[in-house]
Amino acid sequence: MHLLRPTTATITTFTTTTSSSAFLITSHSSSPLSLSTVPTRAAFPSSPYYPTKHSSSLSSPQKMSSWLGKLGFGARSPTESPTDPSLSSSIPQSPDTDPPAAGQEFAQFGAGCFWGVELAFQRIPGVTKTEVGYTQGYVDKPTYNDVCSGTTGHSEVVRVQYDPKECSYETLLDAFWARHDPTTLNRQGNDVGTQYRSGIYFYTPEQEKAALESKERQQKILNRKIVTEIMPAKKFYRAEEYHQQYLEKGGRFGFKQSTEKGCNDPIRCYG
Repeated sequence: MHLLRPTTATITTFTTTTSSSAFLITSHSSSPLSLSTVPTRAAFPSSPYYPTKHSSSLSSPQKMSSWLGKLGFGARSPTESPTDPSLSSSIPQSPDTDPPAAGQEFAQFGAGCFWGVELAFQRIPGVTKTEVGYTQGYVDKPTYNDVCSGTTGHSEVVRVQYDPKECSYETLLDAFWARHDPTTLNRQGNDVGTQYRSGIYFYTPEQEKAALESKERQQKILNRKIVTEIMPAKKFYRAEEYHQQYLEKGGRFGFKQSTEKGCNDPIRCYG
């Protein structure tokens, strides 16, 4: 975490849609800041973005550092979360062996901030459970703080449990592509960092095949190279409880968003 120098920051929220695909992107513009780049949501865990224009003044780097420290985002030692796999436990790189409910199957997707992604999957008929968490990293039992440090290699993901008799894996893939921009490396909008990378993490050879074919079809639609990684599902670490069903519970402002199956209401990504 870099200390911020005194500045007045203006953060503006807007949405864009592309003509080549149906994904929804939430982005932000700001006045020039005298600071090093940090993932916005890491600095403002309750809600990094605001539905309307919002201005705030930071009086001093000391006060900012103290404030961030109280929230659990103080400076970290380089040795706290090693990025070298040889220095880390092999457990995080093992397969996800958690069993789904009887007759159900798992799927894992990373598409930026997991709050809005989870709600999109919650609304799909045939999806019976969703959980947000961390995977693909090198540190065992990571916390949100660890993941936001950018040193553990984890991705924010949604683990979807679905009934294959009511919901096909291809339906989940369609929702995945529609939810984000798969051509931006390690970022979605103003969320920047490896934890926001685009990824499909498969459990079976059939899922892998479907994912690769889906990516190929999607690439023909887009005019920029897709950077989505397609890899085996690894150990899933469930995120802290306040992250679970965050938007369903009301997000930052307490405005609950519908999880009704088939609901097409716009998703307010941060509440």
